[in-house]
Amino acid sequence: MRLRLTASALRVAVSAPFHDDPPPPGEPGSTEGLWEYEVVELFVAGPADDDAVPYTEIELSPWGHHLVLQLHGIRNRVATGLPIAFRTQRRGNLWLGVARIDMALLPQQPWRINAFAIHGVGDDRRYLAATPLPGERPDFHQPARFLALAIARPE
Repeated sequence: MRLRLTASALRVAVSAPFHDDPPPPGEPGSTEGLWEYEVVELFVAGPADDDAVPYTEIELSPWGHHLVLQLHGIRNRVATGLPIAFRTQRRGNLWLGVARIDMALLPQQPWRINAFAIHGVGDDRRYLAATPLPGERPDFHQPARFLALAIARPE
């Protein structure tokens, strides 16, 4: 995952293994429950260091589906199904995607982030984290543990 900040948006470019899991139902676009399918996720948290932190969850699928949630506090949704520009293509065992996230959908800077990938079905389900988080089960909603993101100012 590569991030690029412009004056008006965060550009998220994904180059990831394609596991050929079944696609989500429906046409590509905003899709509730996307975390149940093959997906790459980016969590962007605001500056607070406690559990009441605002954060945005961005989920991107190799099939063109996406889901963007704004949260304030752990799993406390304040907005869901937010619109983004997202395009994707699959090339054999690789998928590429580019999303444009408007700055209005993101929390105040400075940001702390973590990224995740989910794939597989049944006993073969796998949960991967750029920065591992504690817990007996996968729990991505730990924004107080995300790492600070140093980002160059847009030109």
